[in-house]
Amino acid sequence: MHTVALPSSVSGTVGERLREIAQHQLDRLDELTAAVQAAVVRVAPLLAEDPALYAESLASTRANSLRFLTRLVSQPDEAPPNDPPPEAIDIARSVMRRGADTEMVVLTYRAGQNAFWESWLDSAADLVPDRDELVEVLRLSSMFIFGYIDGVLARVLVRAEEEREELLRGGLARRAETLRMILDDVPITEQRASERLGYALSQTHTCVVLWSEAAVQQGALDRAAHTLARAVGAGRPLVLPASVGTVWAWIGTAGKVGTAQLRAAMESVDPLIRAAVGPSSPGIAGFRRSHGDAVATQGLVAGARAGERLTSYLDVEVTALVAHDPRRMMDFVRTTLGPLAGTDAAAARLRETLHIYLREGENAPRTAERLFTHRNTVLQRIARAEELLGHPIADRRLELALALELSHRLGGRALA
Repeated sequence: MHTVALPSSVSGTVGERLREIAQHQLDRLDELTAAVQAAVVRVAPLLAEDPALYAESLASTRANSLRFLTRLVSQPDEAPPNDPPPEAIDIARSVMRRGADTEMVVLTYRAGQNAFWESWLDSAADLVPDRDELVEVLRLSSMFIFGYIDGVLARVLVRAEEEREELLRGGLARRAETLRMILDDVPITEQRASERLGYALSQTHTCVVLWSEAAVQQGALDRAAHTLARAVGAGRPLVLPASVGTVWAWIGTAGKVGTAQLRAAMESVDPLIRAAVGPSSPGIAGFRRSHGDAVATQGLVAGARAGERLTSYLDVEVTALVAHDPRRMMDFVRTTLGPLAGTDAAAARLRETLHIYLREGENAPRTAERLFTHRNTVLQRIARAEELLGHPIADRRLELALALELSHRLGGRALA
């Protein structure tokens, strides 16, 4: 950490002016962040082309502004420390992975610095009416702002270069190539593949697909994979970025992994992250099978925003088989549910009640307990559902249960 003390000849009034300007900027942080981010994107269009990259860049812009301003408000008599916030390191590593160079990093920081300085000048002009005092305030402001950016940028560039060198060394590329060979069933010995991956393929493997349909902090998916591995007493998982916002992770253990432990561990990770879990299977064949089923599970539940945060393939195996033909699946759901397939709130409420009622063995008290309602309310809804269906539940119990499970898991995709 590096700080620059104010010259002893500077009056306390100048320090207070700095505090006032910083507080004014802090009060309009969202507007300031938007202006700086717009300048950043103008010199680096790559950031605007990918929602995840844009979110990471915006988080970095905000974190840098917040750190500088907050420290200046609390201690206007010395320059804020110029250690980069984690968000700044994350976006630098991400753009390196996307093939950018360090020149782009420098351009974005200089563009953001200029936009921040312009906004600072406007605030200073409004808040410091005395010309001589304004000159001194701006002199110190420029020293603090440019010194902060220079220090942060120097450290960010070091981390960016480290990331670029790792990529050039091919560590990630080698892992990706080996994984592709395994998943495509290309002949490779277990020992050789294990050495290249740094992961023992002789174990029992549980593949977890982790993704987010909204922007999350860079590294959050990787951290979630490690959290799940620790929850089942495993060592470091094998993690591979599959796409923007998605990672594949394999957890190696001596035996099968309990889904309940994984589901409980999900409570401690970013709430925007979801997980699809394949069955635990041993050896290279199990490694491949668990991955295939985890990916199939993700494809089934992704986009269903009301779905569970963690879904196991074993939970949806029958649903996955039925949903293999989307058109026929939708025809089946709409034909089976009839008026209950409507998109209005009343139809959704009846579907939910009937779904739980069937899963609870047509036990009205247990259904009422799960829905936090009265037994009579449940019975009224069941009667209304049978009225709309045009037949008793018992006449097509199996078909109804399956159609309701599909609509529960897939939401609008099953009802469209």
